[in-house]
Amino acid sequence: MKALFIGGTGTISSAITRQLLEQGHELYLLNRGTRNQELPQGARLLQGDINDESRVAQLIEEHHFDVVADFIAFEPAQLERDYRLFRGRTKQFIFISSASAYQTPLSDYRITEGTPLSNPYWEYSRNKIACEEYLLKIYREDGFPVTIVRPSHTYDERSIPLGVHGNSGSWQVARRMLAGKPVLIHGDGTSLWTMTHNSDFARGFIGLMGNIHAIGEAVHITSDESVTWNQIYEVIADALGVKLKAVHVSSEFLAACSDYDLRGGLLGDKANSVVFDNSKLKRLVPGFAATVRLDQGMKETIRYILDHPEYQQEDAKFDVWCDKVIAALETARLNILQE
Repeated sequence: MKALFIGGTGTISSAITRQLLEQGHELYLLNRGTRNQELPQGARLLQGDINDESRVAQLIEEHHFDVVADFIAFEPAQLERDYRLFRGRTKQFIFISSASAYQTPLSDYRITEGTPLSNPYWEYSRNKIACEEYLLKIYREDGFPVTIVRPSHTYDERSIPLGVHGNSGSWQVARRMLAGKPVLIHGDGTSLWTMTHNSDFARGFIGLMGNIHAIGEAVHITSDESVTWNQIYEVIADALGVKLKAVHVSSEFLAACSDYDLRGGLLGDKANSVVFDNSKLKRLVPGFAATVRLDQGMKETIRYILDHPEYQQEDAKFDVWCDKVIAALETARLNILQE
């Protein structure tokens, strides 16, 4: 199979590239080449900026692909460009959408691909919905061979998956745990969530590549494991070898008192219980199963980050904000008791 990935070095795509190359497929990566050190051996680089349409047209002029996948498209205009570039040059075009596009709040916590798409809280999700609508339109009207993939919370060894963190990533939460400081958990921590290791996601994704039954379809790829946020933070603390000190805070309060994107990323996503029905994926990719249990994957992630200081990016601003939120809650509690 001859495939082209636009991007190819991110959390989701990096595991797919590794597995494809291990299986002997011919893989091209179209990117600016700024992260060449992360390119897997055997991948062929088409160095260019996807936004430079004329340059990319030159790069692919003599190529035809079995699959083209765009991992970095977020707005319809970017897909209009992809359509111009790859119409007639690929047997399948895969767009990476988002499970956050599903109805928020949900009318039924069990999510299938038939769950309505609607998210009034997050512009990112609404843009993904608009992208899907455009692609399905050109599939219906022109036969452009589209497959839509919706990941949920997918993680790898380079970042700890969390619900509440700052703009510099998740390390500061782990650092607070290691220092014996309390950490914030949104809500009461009992809502259900699903996290998927990128190696599991990659197996499902590769099963959709070159799959004639996936053309014109939208499919989410997630683990079948459902855990509460309390369990997630307990797993992280256990992997760090410390006792969890949790402070539970209303998601609405957190979103209202921060300049982080908690309205979108929290109210429009992680604050809601979700349980994914992966029946459609398993019909399209017989034998698919997510095999990395969260506690196992988290231990690998924590071990890797502790061994690689470059992923331990401190976030003093977020640390101060956490302390302020916790202090404000304690002050409110004392004020009420004194009345």
